[in-house]
Amino acid sequence: MATRKKPVAKRKARLTVDDVREMALALPSTEERPSYGTPGFRVSDKLFARVLDEDSIVIKVDFEHREALLDSKPDVFEVTPHYQDWPMVIVRLATVERPMLQSLLKESWLRCASPRLLRIHGG
Repeated sequence: MATRKKPVAKRKARLTVDDVREMALALPSTEERPSYGTPGFRVSDKLFARVLDEDSIVIKVDFEHREALLDSKPDVFEVTPHYQDWPMVIVRLATVERPMLQSLLKESWLRCASPRLLRIHGG
Protein backbone atom coordinates (compact mmCIF):
# COMPACT_ATOMS: atom_id res chain seq x y z
CA MET A 1 0.00 0.00 0.00
CA ALA A 2 1.43 3.39 -1.04
CA THR A 3 1.66 6.08 1.58
CA ARG A 4 0.23 9.47 0.82
CA LYS A 5 2.36 12.52 1.22
CA LYS A 6 0.86 15.40 3.10
CA PRO A 7 0.33 18.43 0.90
CA VAL A 8 2.93 21.06 1.59
CA ALA A 9 1.45 24.47 2.25
CA LYS A 10 2.98 27.12 0.05
CA ARG A 11 4.81 29.65 2.14
CA LYS A 12 4.23 33.14 0.89
CA ALA A 13 7.35 35.02 -0.01
CA ARG A 14 8.34 37.66 2.50
CA LEU A 15 8.36 41.16 1.06
CA THR A 16 11.67 43.00 1.04
CA VAL A 17 12.84 46.58 1.00
CA ASP A 18 13.42 46.15 -2.74
CA ASP A 19 9.75 45.19 -3.15
CA VAL A 20 8.72 48.32 -1.24
CA ARG A 21 11.02 50.43 -3.41
CA GLU A 22 9.54 48.94 -6.58
CA MET A 23 5.95 49.55 -5.46
CA ALA A 24 6.61 53.08 -4.21
CA LEU A 25 8.57 54.20 -7.27
CA ALA A 26 5.82 52.83 -9.53
CA LEU A 27 3.58 55.62 -8.22
CA PRO A 28 3.70 58.81 -10.34
CA SER A 29 6.26 61.49 -9.51
CA THR A 30 7.67 59.55 -6.57
CA GLU A 31 11.23 60.26 -5.53
CA GLU A 32 13.46 58.21 -3.29
CA ARG A 33 15.57 60.25 -0.88
CA PRO A 34 17.21 59.32 2.41
CA SER A 35 15.15 59.95 5.51
CA TYR A 36 16.94 59.53 8.84
CA GLY A 37 19.53 57.36 7.11
CA THR A 38 17.13 54.97 5.37
CA PRO A 39 15.28 55.13 2.04
CA GLY A 40 12.29 57.46 2.08
CA PHE A 41 9.66 57.91 -0.61
CA ARG A 42 8.24 61.33 -1.37
CA VAL A 43 5.70 62.92 -3.63
CA SER A 44 5.30 66.69 -3.89
CA ASP A 45 8.23 66.88 -1.46
CA LYS A 46 6.17 65.13 1.24
CA LEU A 47 7.26 61.87 2.83
CA PHE A 48 4.61 59.17 2.40
CA ALA A 49 6.64 56.07 3.34
CA ARG A 50 10.05 55.23 4.71
CA VAL A 51 12.08 52.15 5.45
CA LEU A 52 12.76 51.64 9.15
CA ASP A 53 14.95 48.55 8.77
CA GLU A 54 15.08 45.35 6.71
CA ASP A 55 11.94 44.09 8.48
CA SER A 56 9.61 47.07 8.53
CA ILE A 57 8.53 50.33 6.95
CA VAL A 58 6.40 53.20 8.16
CA ILE A 59 3.54 54.62 6.10
CA LYS A 60 1.51 57.80 6.50
CA VAL A 61 -2.14 57.11 7.37
CA ASP A 62 -4.83 59.05 9.18
CA PHE A 63 -5.36 58.20 12.86
CA GLU A 64 -8.76 56.59 12.32
CA HIS A 65 -7.44 54.29 9.60
CA ARG A 66 -4.42 53.47 11.74
CA GLU A 67 -6.63 52.30 14.60
CA ALA A 68 -8.64 50.11 12.24
CA LEU A 69 -5.43 48.55 10.87
CA LEU A 70 -4.03 47.93 14.36
CA ASP A 71 -7.30 46.33 15.50
CA SER A 72 -7.78 44.17 12.41
CA LYS A 73 -4.21 42.92 11.85
CA PRO A 74 -1.99 43.26 14.93
CA ASP A 75 0.45 40.76 13.39
CA VAL A 76 1.06 43.16 10.48
CA PHE A 77 0.80 46.65 12.00
CA GLU A 78 2.18 48.35 15.08
CA VAL A 79 2.85 51.77 16.55
CA THR A 80 5.78 52.47 18.82
CA PRO A 81 5.77 55.33 21.34
CA HIS A 82 7.84 57.37 18.86
CA TYR A 83 5.00 57.30 16.28
CA GLN A 84 2.09 57.49 18.73
CA ASP A 85 1.41 61.18 18.05
CA TRP A 86 2.12 61.04 14.32
CA PRO A 87 -0.26 59.83 11.57
CA MET A 88 1.98 56.89 10.74
CA VAL A 89 1.81 53.11 11.10
CA ILE A 90 4.62 50.57 11.09
CA VAL A 91 4.16 47.70 8.63
CA ARG A 92 5.96 44.39 9.18
CA LEU A 93 7.24 43.12 5.84
CA ALA A 94 7.24 39.48 6.97
CA THR A 95 3.47 39.43 7.48
CA VAL A 96 1.94 42.02 5.15
CA GLU A 97 0.52 40.76 1.87
CA ARG A 98 1.59 42.45 -1.37
CA PRO A 99 -1.89 43.70 -2.42
CA MET A 100 -2.44 45.29 1.00
CA LEU A 101 0.94 47.00 0.93
CA GLN A 102 0.34 48.29 -2.60
CA SER A 103 -3.01 49.68 -1.52
CA LEU A 104 -1.56 51.35 1.57
CA LEU A 105 1.26 52.92 -0.41
CA LYS A 106 -1.21 54.27 -2.96
CA GLU A 107 -3.47 55.71 -0.23
CA SER A 108 -0.47 57.32 1.41
CA TRP A 109 0.68 58.71 -1.94
CA LEU A 110 -2.80 60.17 -2.51
CA ARG A 111 -2.70 61.78 0.94
CA CYS A 112 0.59 63.54 0.14
CA ALA A 113 0.34 64.36 -3.58
CA SER A 114 -0.28 67.95 -4.59
CA PRO A 115 -3.71 68.92 -5.96
CA ARG A 116 -2.07 69.41 -9.36
CA LEU A 117 -0.68 65.86 -9.39
CA LEU A 118 -4.02 64.49 -8.22
CA ARG A 119 -5.78 66.24 -11.14
CA ILE A 120 -3.22 64.92 -13.63
CA HIS A 121 -3.40 61.35 -12.33
CA GLY A 122 -7.11 61.22 -11.58
CA GLY A 123 -6.75 61.05 -7.80
